[in-house]
Amino acid sequence: MFDHCLYFNTTALARLVEREWTQAFKPFGVTPPQGFLLRLVLARPGLSQAGLASELTISRPTATRLIDGLQALGLVERRDAGVDARHWALFPTRKAQALQDGINAASGAVTKRIQQQVGKENFLDTVGKVRAVCSALK
Repeated sequence: MFDHCLYFNTTALARLVEREWTQAFKPFGVTPPQGFLLRLVLARPGLSQAGLASELTISRPTATRLIDGLQALGLVERRDAGVDARHWALFPTRKAQALQDGINAASGAVTKRIQQQVGKENFLDTVGKVRAVCSALK
């Protein structure tokens, strides 16, 4: 019935993938959305909240909630970006930096496991096609 439904199939895939990433990030005490945001802050310290939201394709209020959660965990800090009082730059804390290798390794392990299950070429092709559909719908 839903063989050709983009919504149904991408949502079903998202639920399956969410479970994998939830298990991967659980030892670090973060959710998958927090984990990806943290990885981005670790890779690009000083990025603005708007930049993070854009990079992760989420709304600014969603980014704010994720940042608030990571700040409460002592993993990120907001610093004045020097533009005006409404703009902040995000930086990882030492606690976050200590988690960086583990989080990246866990992420790599999930990707590798999924690639082994579905085949690397199929995995890369699917990711590419999903990204192309996202870009076309923006």
